[in-house]
Amino acid sequence: MSERIAELLRRKEKYLWPSYFLYYTEPLALERGEGLYVWDVDGHKYLDFFGGILVTSVGHGHPKVLERVKAQLDKIVHTSTLYLHENIIALAEKLAEIAPGDLSTSFFTNSGTEANETAVMLAKAYTGSHEIIALRNSYSGRSALAMNLTGIAAWRPVGSEIPGIKHAMAPYCYRCPLKATYPQCGVACAEDVEDVIRTSTSGRIAAFIAEPIQGVGGFVTPPPEYFPAVAEIVRKYDGLLIIDEVQTGFGRTGTYWFGIQHWDVEPDIITMAKGIANGFPLGATITRPHIAAELPKKGLSISTFGGNPVSSAAALGTLEALQEEAPPERVAQLGALLRQGLEEMAEKYPLIGEVRGLGLMQGVEMVADRATKEPSSQAAAMMLDATKARGLLIGKGGAFGNVLRIAPPLTATEDHIREALEILDHAFAAVQDVLG
Repeated sequence: MSERIAELLRRKEKYLWPSYFLYYTEPLALERGEGLYVWDVDGHKYLDFFGGILVTSVGHGHPKVLERVKAQLDKIVHTSTLYLHENIIALAEKLAEIAPGDLSTSFFTNSGTEANETAVMLAKAYTGSHEIIALRNSYSGRSALAMNLTGIAAWRPVGSEIPGIKHAMAPYCYRCPLKATYPQCGVACAEDVEDVIRTSTSGRIAAFIAEPIQGVGGFVTPPPEYFPAVAEIVRKYDGLLIIDEVQTGFGRTGTYWFGIQHWDVEPDIITMAKGIANGFPLGATITRPHIAAELPKKGLSISTFGGNPVSSAAALGTLEALQEEAPPERVAQLGALLRQGLEEMAEKYPLIGEVRGLGLMQGVEMVADRATKEPSSQAAAMMLDATKARGLLIGKGGAFGNVLRIAPPLTATEDHIREALEILDHAFAAVQDVLG
């Protein structure tokens, strides 16, 4: 560890909460970024295939984003939602253009956590019900409500329970809680949503909330029948379908602008954040006009910083760059190239239990034994260090901390994908050699 990084670490440990945990055996201190590359304080260069947790959707320092931000900084930085501003209206119009169905009216906040909070508040106001169905293995954010919606114990540190939240089985075929095999299982995880409603609620719910692909949970991707079946069940019990696109939105999964569109399901509410503004804080909750109209009847709601002029300008620049340089069809092509390379590695390295995901959101589950599927968090941690040592940044997650999360900026090229695959291949070989 260099002296510069050691000094930053000493200051961090003195002045920041221990909750700020860090990746890597020797922490990484980033100083600047350009496109798909970042540099640390010692001048080492890395190919960024995690994008600040799927945030830098058009890469670091994209000109279209910076131009709009710089222009806005010379005008006005803050207004609040109490005043009209061109940027927030223009952004809402753009989201209405790309959102599925008749989702056309937005409320802006600062983060995915707040977007999910807003969605749940709206669902309760619209339905008059208060019970929410979430999924095990899910992640919804770090507020009290969001942590209660989250279905992973490690991400629920507070322990105070909010009533009315129930968790159904996740569509995690690789680790099916019923020990069943798809498709012979008949997608029993979808049926479990109805069982939970019947046995653990009053029988009338406000909403069901889920990620199209579980992000922090390890890029868990459901079978094709899952969401259509769940949507039918939720509406049968008068609930709204909230889809959390904080990680999957804006073409990340390829082919479509939003991940849920792969399953031909139209939600009642979509939440988004992360990649929406390429690093500037912004969250959005979009719904149908008649649903949004219910909230003012129940009370007032504002957001001091939500959709501020600078973040909205960044989002407009981000969407412009995505539409011109990285539309969903292009992301699907790049995702196929990445997936092919990862599948080929799965044939070579027994440490790989499963490759899954869509588009440029690919997960690799690491196991100690393929037959037993024993998770190997050790292998995942070693892979993070091994890829970093070779100049590649990736993420990890999963309920067992054993899933590699590979999600580059959507402006990646074929050369970037091949460079990453070559580094991953060498890293897998090194880790496999050590662990046997």
